[in-house]
Amino acid sequence: MSSTQEQAPRDDREQAVVAVTESGGLTEPSPAAEAGPSQPGSSWRGVRALLVRLHFYAGVFVAPFLLVAALTGLAYTFTPQLDQLVYGDQLRVDQVGDGPRPLTEQIAAARDAHPEGTLASVITPPGPEDTTRVVLSLPELGDKQRTVFVDPYTAKVQGELTTWYGSTPLTTWLDDLHRNLHLGETGRLYSEVAASWLWVIVAGGLVLWLGRARGQRAKSARGVLLPDRAARGVRRTRSRHAATGVWLAIGLFFLSATGLTWSHYAGDHFGQLLDAAKGHAPELVTTLPGGAETTEDKHAGHGPGHDSASTDPADFDAVLAVARDAGLGGRVELTPPANAVSAWTVAQADNRWPVHYDQVAVDPAEGEVTAESRWTDYPALAKLSKLGVQGHMGLLFGLANQILLALIALGLIFVIVWGYRMWWQRRPMRDDRIAVLGKAPARGTWRQLSLPVLIIGIPAVAALGWALPVLGITLIPFLILDVAAGLVRRGRVT
Repeated sequence: MSSTQEQAPRDDREQAVVAVTESGGLTEPSPAAEAGPSQPGSSWRGVRALLVRLHFYAGVFVAPFLLVAALTGLAYTFTPQLDQLVYGDQLRVDQVGDGPRPLTEQIAAARDAHPEGTLASVITPPGPEDTTRVVLSLPELGDKQRTVFVDPYTAKVQGELTTWYGSTPLTTWLDDLHRNLHLGETGRLYSEVAASWLWVIVAGGLVLWLGRARGQRAKSARGVLLPDRAARGVRRTRSRHAATGVWLAIGLFFLSATGLTWSHYAGDHFGQLLDAAKGHAPELVTTLPGGAETTEDKHAGHGPGHDSASTDPADFDAVLAVARDAGLGGRVELTPPANAVSAWTVAQADNRWPVHYDQVAVDPAEGEVTAESRWTDYPALAKLSKLGVQGHMGLLFGLANQILLALIALGLIFVIVWGYRMWWQRRPMRDDRIAVLGKAPARGTWRQLSLPVLIIGIPAVAALGWALPVLGITLIPFLILDVAAGLVRRGRVT
C-alpha cells in the first residue's frame, strides 16, 4: 500500500482528483461526488467544479510552455552580468581618466577603425567606467547595427560588436530564445500562449485554494501561505505547490500582463486600447522651423543611418551641450537629422528607477532646443506600459529586480514539477486499477452552473477570447478534447 493511501481515508481517495497547475494545486472533489439535489451554495460548487477541470487541463497542457518560458526567462534575467563577463573588454575602459575627450575625437577614432557604413548615432557612457558607443548602419546587417566601443578618456577603440537596438549578441540571442525560441514570428506564439494562460491558471488556483470546502487550514494565514509540514504523500506535494503558488501569484500576474502588452495578437489589441485612450507616449516633433512637420522615429539611430558626409562630427559636441543645458543628464543617445529640414534628437535612456526618458530636438546651427518630450508629460497608461516592460526585463530596479525575477522563475519551475508529481501520485495503486497517472476531473461540470452564471460567463469568455485571441483559439482544443473524451467513454459504456 502506498504512503498516499495510508494517509488518506478511502472515501477521499475514491472521490478526489488533482488539479495540476502552475499556481496552486489541490485535491478537489469530483463533480460526481458533489452532484445532487439543488441546495444553497450549489452555484459556487458548480463554478468550483468547472474551475477544477479547467485548472487541470490548462495546467497539464500549458505547463510545458510555461516551463520553457521560465527557463529561458531565468537565463535572460542575468544578461547584464553575462554581458560584462563576455564583453567586458568592449564595455569597460581600462582606466578611468580625468575627463572625457570631445565626441568629435571619439567619433573620428571609430570611423578610422571602421569606415564602413553610415553613422547612425552616438551613445554616451552611462557611468565613468563605461565606453562610448558609436553606432554604424550597414545594409547587409538588416535591422542590426555595428557598434564601435571607444574609451572616452583616450579615444582608443576597444572593439566592435553586432548589436540589435543596443543589445549585445549574447543578450540578443537570449532575448530571441525567450520570445520566440529562434523560430521567428511563428515562435512568438509559444510565449503568447504562456502569457495568455498564465493569469488564468494563477487566478483559478487561488480561487480554488482559498475557497476550498474541506479542511481548516485556509482559515488561517499560516494555512494558506505555508506548506503543511505534517502532511505526507500527495498532500505534502499539494501543500508545497499551493503555498508556493500563493507567494508567486502577484509576480506571475505581473509577468503575464506585461508579456501580453508586447505580444503579437494581444499586443495589437493593447495598442488599440492605447489609441482609444490616447495613452501613447508623446511624439517628439523634429521639424526645424519653417519645414514640413515630422515626428521622431521610435527607432531613430537604429535604421539605415544618415549620410556621414553631410554630418559634421563637431555638431555632436554642440548638440550634446545644448541637451545638457536643457536638463538631459546621464546616458543619452544623439541621432543626426534624417534630412535637411529635420533637427537632431537627443534621448535619455536610463531604464533604472527613477527612470529618465526625456527627449529634445536640437538645431545645432542656432544652438537651441526646437521641441521637447518630457517623461512627466507621458499619459498614465504610457508610463505603466513603459515601466512594466522594464520591470519584466529586470532593468527597473537593478540587481534587486533581477533577483526577484529569478526567484519567481525558479518558484514557477518547482510549482510545475510539483503539479505533475501530484498527478502521478494520484494514480490508482490497486492491483485491478493500476495506471501511470491519476484521473482527470469528471466531465459535465458546466451542467452544474446556474443560469445567471451562464448568462454572465459566456459573454465574459467571448470577450476574453477577443481581447486575448491566442487564449480564445487555444481554448477550442480543450473543448474538442473534452467532447472527444466524452464520446470515447460513452462508446466504451455502450
